[in-house]
Amino acid sequence: MKKQWTAFLILAALAFPIQAQYVISSAEELQNLKSLPQEKVYVHHTGPIVFAGEYLHYAFYCFNAQNNRASTISFVGYVALVNQEGEYVLEQKIRLEKGKSQGDFFINTDVPSGNYKLLGYTQWMKNNGLEQVFKDDLVIINPYQVDQSQLLPDTADEIIAGEGSSFNQPMDSSVVQIKVDGESFGTREKVTLSIKNYKAQLGQGNYTLKVQKKDGMAVRPAENAINFANDYLDVKGELNKTVGDSLFLPEQRGELLFGKVSDDTGDPVSDAKMVVSIPGEEFLLKFATTDSNGNFYTYLRQDYKQGRAIMQVAENAQDVQVSLGSLPNLDATGLIFGQFHLKPQYLDEIELRSVHNQLENQFFSVKPDSILLGTPIDPFDGGMPETINLDDFTRFPTFQETLVEVLNYAGYRNNPNGSDYIRIAQDFETYNEQANDFPAIVLFDGVYIPDHEKINDFDATQIESISLVRDQFRLAGKDYQGMMVVKTVDGDFFENYTPEQGINSPIKKAIAKKNYFKQRYTLDGEINQRISDYRRVLFWKPHIEVEGTDLHFEFYTSDLTGEFEVVLDGFTTYGKPISVYKTFIVKEESQ
Repeated sequence: MKKQWTAFLILAALAFPIQAQYVISSAEELQNLKSLPQEKVYVHHTGPIVFAGEYLHYAFYCFNAQNNRASTISFVGYVALVNQEGEYVLEQKIRLEKGKSQGDFFINTDVPSGNYKLLGYTQWMKNNGLEQVFKDDLVIINPYQVDQSQLLPDTADEIIAGEGSSFNQPMDSSVVQIKVDGESFGTREKVTLSIKNYKAQLGQGNYTLKVQKKDGMAVRPAENAINFANDYLDVKGELNKTVGDSLFLPEQRGELLFGKVSDDTGDPVSDAKMVVSIPGEEFLLKFATTDSNGNFYTYLRQDYKQGRAIMQVAENAQDVQVSLGSLPNLDATGLIFGQFHLKPQYLDEIELRSVHNQLENQFFSVKPDSILLGTPIDPFDGGMPETINLDDFTRFPTFQETLVEVLNYAGYRNNPNGSDYIRIAQDFETYNEQANDFPAIVLFDGVYIPDHEKINDFDATQIESISLVRDQFRLAGKDYQGMMVVKTVDGDFFENYTPEQGINSPIKKAIAKKNYFKQRYTLDGEINQRISDYRRVLFWKPHIEVEGTDLHFEFYTSDLTGEFEVVLDGFTTYGKPISVYKTFIVKEESQ
């Protein structure tokens, strides 16, 4: 059976430089691009104040800007934190499913106190600039650094002006409401809450549900869904570009990975067959061909495990230089930041919260979040491999000797016109099937090996197993007979592999989704009673689907007392924003 593996080409007739932007060359091309709707993004998060030593959780919503429904355009979204100098402090890549995703990031002690912006966007949105991008104020307080100048007011008048400030959030409880089984609870007590949908289909949608301790410091609250709908009502519904402008490509089929091939004089190399290996046990193998400007590009759609790519020329015909492409950040120097200031009366709260954070982090190992496993990758593309574990046989010193002495269907074949190559015997399906003389695809820990002669002396004691698929493959216009996958004992061949005609480079991997830890207390839970519990976020569900009339949840309060807030925030199926709030009190003893 012949398997056809092809490279994904993005707008193949268009050439773009190494920054993954190309120039719109004609009115017809511009019209085609404008037919693809623009997007807008909303990010609900657990700010607006976050301390060093805390996690900021977020829920990501991506919409078609023309009809306010969940976008099906972008496969990837981005969340970034920007400081007042317009510098990107961090940027996370997240995979979208029906326009939704989730994530979190830890604020470490290297991040200084200050007023920041949280940005949410897709690469397609960046074409319309910062106006299209979601922006919200975020305050970071780092009490472990001496310099707090970014949060100190210039004059005493600014302190007085900020006294007694209060902020109200718009809300809409006409469609969906929150019910809590009490108004006051004790510490470590179970709380039951319900989501009531009173409008049937009109209330169905996707929402974020959180329970969080209210901040004791006067700060403008985080953006909610209603504010977002008003603030981003007039964003562009289509591409805001003209002929001659450069463009960010939409990531429609997966994460965009691209690069450029040039010769020893710096001139582009066209029509070069490129192999991109994402190594590991669940490896990915992608093929592409360079265009007239030496650019190659492909999409990574599967949930790969290693944040590394080996990009190399399939056939070493000449000396070339391969470079990995990068996506430029938006110019964020024009952002207007919030002006939160520290006040003397905040000192006790800052000190106590910092102590609580240290205790929570001390016991993090007994309150772990779990990583959600992605869809397993079938590296053999449906083929049934025959696997030989070398410990079951007499060991031979080299890889080539092992093939001769142990494997029946694979071995080196002499090539009078170049390097010797490995061939895997055909698995004939019919009596009249024509025999071929094609080389095999050979991979070591998922790394494609273009020159088989380079590995004939590889130390076979480092090999755990060899798997064979005897199907015929056609890759990037070339035929191959079978695939051989070599797994080393340590599984780390890719870490020290240096391709002769290519690069071995880390790539930015989308963050993994998590199941967040849920604290539970029982009458016989004596072990838990000895562990401190200073959770500020008592419940966090980044996305819940409201389909019926009732949803029920439960959680436990922590050792913190004071006022807590239940927030239901999101959008109906028809794009209507919903924001609902409910408060309750936690005291030392239940009353």
